[in-house]
Amino acid sequence: MSRLGDLGGKLYRGEVSFDFVGNRKRWYLLSAVLLLVSALSLATRELDLGVEFKGGAVYQVTDAPLTVEQAREAARSAGVDEPIVQELPGENRIRVQVPEVSPETSDSIRNALADRAGIDPGAVNVDQVGASWGEQIAKRALLGLIVFFIAVLIYLAAAFDLKMAAAAFVSLLHDVFITVGIYSLVGFTVTPATVIGVLTILGYSLYDTVVVFDKVRENTRGLLGSARHTYSQAANLAINQTVVRSINTSVIALLPVASILFIGTWFLGAGVLKDLALALFVGIAVGTYSSIFIATPLLAQLKEREPQMQALARRVASRGARAGAATGAVATAGAPVSAASAGSGGKSGGKSGGRATGAKSDSTAETAAGNAGGSGGTRPVPRQQPQRSGSKSKRRPSGKKRR
Repeated sequence: MSRLGDLGGKLYRGEVSFDFVGNRKRWYLLSAVLLLVSALSLATRELDLGVEFKGGAVYQVTDAPLTVEQAREAARSAGVDEPIVQELPGENRIRVQVPEVSPETSDSIRNALADRAGIDPGAVNVDQVGASWGEQIAKRALLGLIVFFIAVLIYLAAAFDLKMAAAAFVSLLHDVFITVGIYSLVGFTVTPATVIGVLTILGYSLYDTVVVFDKVRENTRGLLGSARHTYSQAANLAINQTVVRSINTSVIALLPVASILFIGTWFLGAGVLKDLALALFVGIAVGTYSSIFIATPLLAQLKEREPQMQALARRVASRGARAGAATGAVATAGAPVSAASAGSGGKSGGKSGGRATGAKSDSTAETAAGNAGGSGGTRPVPRQQPQRSGSKSKRRPSGKKRR
């Protein structure tokens, strides 16, 4: 955990950075694959709607020696052609679901199941829902989902801006579609608990997205007044600063949900909790993924299309080019400076060699030093007149003879 904390600190300070925004095409491709699988599952398998949405009757036999085949034959003998029979986890629990039937047919199914199980008909639990009531429940669930989306758009547009609202809305649709697709893929029955779970995970996903967007807004405040970062770079920094927090929060939330889903389903046989837990588990995981890999990169892509952000990107690129050119100029200017230093060393060596043998060397060294100094941008060393040892006349420094 300490290593994860250290990594979080380095990510927050910008010492370590992952390019989430720059690799957005990879995340879009992964989401496209998940959406395609969900769409194919919905098209081929469809959703297994519970009786609460399409109407019908459910019979449950508990603690009785009844097999799936016996229960299916009992329902068919009562006049039901295609009953849905399931063996629930637990001790001798059989669930029989049939379409909407008349009260007389319902009593016949109940008596047939009790006769095959060898129990009293009153021990068979019956839940019956009319088709009109189920249709009404389905409409209300869809209406609640639409109202939630509208409220989210209004809130995000008021708290942030329209582009943030659009990116968050796309992220929410992404989460809902994948969650429903996985529900269809595993064959779980859609119940009112499923709708509650979907609404819950939408709220969780929105919370995670708002946390990242708030950091993006903080990092981009006053961004147009400088030329240090583009919008995409500031948004990517915001993701790096919040990614560890998002992962920690998601893992803590997934642990109890996973306990309900796996332990409750396979060992305790929790029916309604199973439907709720699957929606929560898939939704929390997909919601965390979309907040980091979909919503923020999509927001950066929408923002980069604005003219002022494009102008900012050009200024940042121009500043980077100037900085690179200045670095190259400093590296190039290092060679003349070294040559001048070498010339100065040659001059000192020439003077220490003696007047008789070093006069010519002094002149040559001084000339080289002067040329090197001139190329380095400094004042060249003036060339001095060589002294003649055989002449009695002395010259002044200006070159005139003394009389």
